[in-house]
Amino acid sequence: MNHIIEYGDYMPHGMCLLWQPWLVILWAGSDLLIFLSYMAIPFALLTVLRKRNDVPHRGLVVLFASFIVLCGLTHLLGIVTLWYPIYPWVGSVKLATGIVSMITAIVLFRLIPDLANLPSPSELASVNASLQGEILAHKKTLASLESQIVERTGELKSANEKLAVQTQEANHRSANLLAVAGALASQSARGIESKEDFVSTLLGRLQALAKATTSINKVEGKPSVDLETIVRGQLEPMLQTFTDRVEIAGASINVASEAAQQICLALHELATNSQKYNFPVSANTRIKLGWAITQNDAGESQFELRWQEQIPPDLVSEVSKGDHKGFGTQLLMRAIPATLKGHASREFIEHELIYQLYAPLEAISADFYFSDDRDRGSVR
Repeated sequence: MNHIIEYGDYMPHGMCLLWQPWLVILWAGSDLLIFLSYMAIPFALLTVLRKRNDVPHRGLVVLFASFIVLCGLTHLLGIVTLWYPIYPWVGSVKLATGIVSMITAIVLFRLIPDLANLPSPSELASVNASLQGEILAHKKTLASLESQIVERTGELKSANEKLAVQTQEANHRSANLLAVAGALASQSARGIESKEDFVSTLLGRLQALAKATTSINKVEGKPSVDLETIVRGQLEPMLQTFTDRVEIAGASINVASEAAQQICLALHELATNSQKYNFPVSANTRIKLGWAITQNDAGESQFELRWQEQIPPDLVSEVSKGDHKGFGTQLLMRAIPATLKGHASREFIEHELIYQLYAPLEAISADFYFSDDRDRGSVR
């Protein structure tokens, strides 16, 4: 222990340098610069730790700071030993430096996997940029959702308004339908003596109205349906029975419900007469049904429906001289055209019955289009 406290028996380090001024200054100056640097580095590290609480492995940084401070002290004591041989104290400091250095090295090697997995600045920048992009995307999504909420609220309000209008329209159509049914019942009863004939005739006409209304209702959310759907639904029994003898072709037209009812009534009367009088008599009976959008003399768009039916020669005169005062004829020639604000014609050319119905296009549908040149063609 005395050797540690009393160091007078040792020789100062300067004597090893022969007290050469330049060599002593070089030795002491180098150690002084190293000491000052070693003191500054731990100060910088500890300042960072104080300002940043998110630095990983803070204990390792403290060990490095301690190791560097002890190394700096050894260089400071190296200056002192030039004049004072305190080698035992220098050895003690070096021992402490060695212990701290070993601990630091052990901890550092144990932390190599974790340190190796630390993200690089470029990776952090990339992740940060990605996060910023996601934040911006979320903000845009939020803005879009808010806009959609406003839009959907407006749509809901508009839908409620439309629903109210459609409710009123449904009430109006129901009243009209009941009025039509009442007129059919009263007019069908005229001139018919048999109750069975009356019931059969009335039910047929009511079923024609029902088919038109059902076809319209099947198209959810739309007040109209394609005319061909209406026509084929109305003539389904005839099409199933005389498939090869009925030809249907026409433009694509969306028909409103009231117009569909009137067209179905007309087709019902024409089809009933054909199946009752013509088809059972002759296997050569043919029917061509077509419709198109044409121009009238005033250049306005109008709807034209054409029923062209071949009649056996021996029935032409009988059919052409038939009862033109019956309710069926009145429906075809007066009631239906008047309801549609149009007109109709019926004529016999050679061995054919030709019935044509004309009406302003707006009386048929407010929604129509020409899909191609086929839709612009005339009825043949």
